[in-house]
Amino acid sequence: MNTLSPELLAATLTAGFTALIWVPIILNRLKEMGPWTALKNPQPDVRPEADWAYRLACAHRNAIENLAVFAPLAITVHVLGLGDQMTAFAGFVFLASRVAHTAIYTFGIPLLRTIAFVISFGCQMLFALRIVGWA
Repeated sequence: MNTLSPELLAATLTAGFTALIWVPIILNRLKEMGPWTALKNPQPDVRPEADWAYRLACAHRNAIENLAVFAPLAITVHVLGLGDQMTAFAGFVFLASRVAHTAIYTFGIPLLRTIAFVISFGCQMLFALRIVGWA
């Protein structure tokens, strides 16, 4: 049986979570615009009426941007065999901080949002430093 390394598992779970964030956003669009308008050609510059939906859309974009950095780092750590307890822990801290960032952003809590972001950034940097041999 092929098992995922902790780093790849954290990246996979983060990607799955990121993929699911759009669900409440589109449900809100369906509610606000009606099915026909919401499901025809996208109108990305139409701001949702609900502030939480706008913030969640911003959090989703931020999650995608951070996944684009984290996933290649996690894959590289795995492929090069550089994973250990520290990178495994950092991978799951990254996932938890991204979930927290999304929830905090959606509820509009500014300082905690930044703290969650900085934690996830630190995890990315740990992976990068491990890859270049500095951690």
